[in-house]
Amino acid sequence: MKMNRRDAIKLGATGVLAAVTATTISGCSSSEAKPKAEEKVNAGGTKKILGKHQVVVIGGGFGGLTVASEIKKGNKNVDVLIIEKNDAFMSCPASNTYLGKLEGMTLGKFVFDYAKPIEKYGYSMLKSEVIGIDRKAKEVHTAAGIVQYDILVLSPGIAYDYETQFPTWDKNKIAHVSRVAPGALIAGGEHIALERLLAGMEDGNVIITIPAGKFRCPPAPFERACMIASFMKKEDIRGKVIMLNPTNTIAKGAAFKEAWSELYGDMIEHIDFATIQDVDTETKTVTYIHKAPTGEKDPVTDEPILKAVEKKLSYGVLNLIPNNKVNSVVMMADIEVTSDSYHNVVMNGCSFQTKTDANIYAIGDVVAHGIPPSGQTANWAGKQCAQEILFVLEGKKYTLPVQTTPVAAGNVCYSMVGDKPEEGILVTHDFSWNGSVIAGKANVPKDAKTGKYRSQGTAKALHDWYRGITSDLFS
Repeated sequence: MKMNRRDAIKLGATGVLAAVTATTISGCSSSEAKPKAEEKVNAGGTKKILGKHQVVVIGGGFGGLTVASEIKKGNKNVDVLIIEKNDAFMSCPASNTYLGKLEGMTLGKFVFDYAKPIEKYGYSMLKSEVIGIDRKAKEVHTAAGIVQYDILVLSPGIAYDYETQFPTWDKNKIAHVSRVAPGALIAGGEHIALERLLAGMEDGNVIITIPAGKFRCPPAPFERACMIASFMKKEDIRGKVIMLNPTNTIAKGAAFKEAWSELYGDMIEHIDFATIQDVDTETKTVTYIHKAPTGEKDPVTDEPILKAVEKKLSYGVLNLIPNNKVNSVVMMADIEVTSDSYHNVVMNGCSFQTKTDANIYAIGDVVAHGIPPSGQTANWAGKQCAQEILFVLEGKKYTLPVQTTPVAAGNVCYSMVGDKPEEGILVTHDFSWNGSVIAGKANVPKDAKTGKYRSQGTAKALHDWYRGITSDLFS
């Protein structure tokens, strides 16, 4: 039987899934905390104390790896331990190109093991899940045992908040929907599951839901729409990519709208003020509330009056990205967080030290600073946090200098919008601080030659940035 390209992709997805499963089972080589004979009550029962370290970092993502390596670069004698529950690292930044099947962007481009950086930088790693934090005793309780610390860094990333977003769903439905309509905003098997669903789909629509409130990498769902539409065009899959957005806010909005219109026409549809309510996975139908303008204005506020209407949509593939919140590790630390549903960690002024505890720092997705949650920002914050910790370990007082002149391009975030030729867009954030919060001002530039937001040069810069940051962490 002759195999066409669509059949080959489906077979390849199965092979990739098997390979990643094997990687997860076999794990990676790492040095762990040395056990002691002492025992005490752990959150999960009676466990041995595994050891004490000067700096313990929870989370082996972009932020956690950066702060650990930067501390070791600054002082190789500092004892640093990373606690990470996963066997291997998988990158969320740039991973939409994997879903779009861009040339060369295979799963191997995004998965790294921790062995090489452990050897290069000399920090230690404990593969285990955090189940509790005792700030008074300065202990992290893990499934493997208790780790003691002098300084603790929280870089655990995000979690999904299905329970608040869908209060009528029980645990079984949440687990089922997360499997058959993966969010793919947290690194790991979700991306593989979504890729498998796309590779196996026939004609039909792909629905992407946008989270409400703060969420990881705000441009990610809109970039994903481009990459999935590109994949569908290449594979001659008839259908649309439909985004359900509970607001009318689109990160890099003008740039994405330009790309959607000029590259994909009516193949990409963005629906404002559309809030998903329920999913029927048997009929492959989503129910959502759409608030559309009535044409009238509020006599007091002069704002357009919106009318809420319940609607339904059928799908071939559903990428349900739930509302986000900080990882539960943050709540285990019993530190002050913001009162919203996301629960950012309240910081100690313009610092990455927490307001609650001078011995606990936070970086990445969980901080309450006014800077975007992205891989580049986590990397930048990790470097700043490492400087603070090195000062403290040397017995010095660290004060972040007033920065009224913005730090140019503290964050650079690329999004791929086209293939053959590859074209990308970007946003930069200039960071500044002169009070209690580090702030970022965004700029979405146009290409000087074409006057368009997207360019092949920006696509190349995306690849260069990704190679650079992963090389710094893993080579």
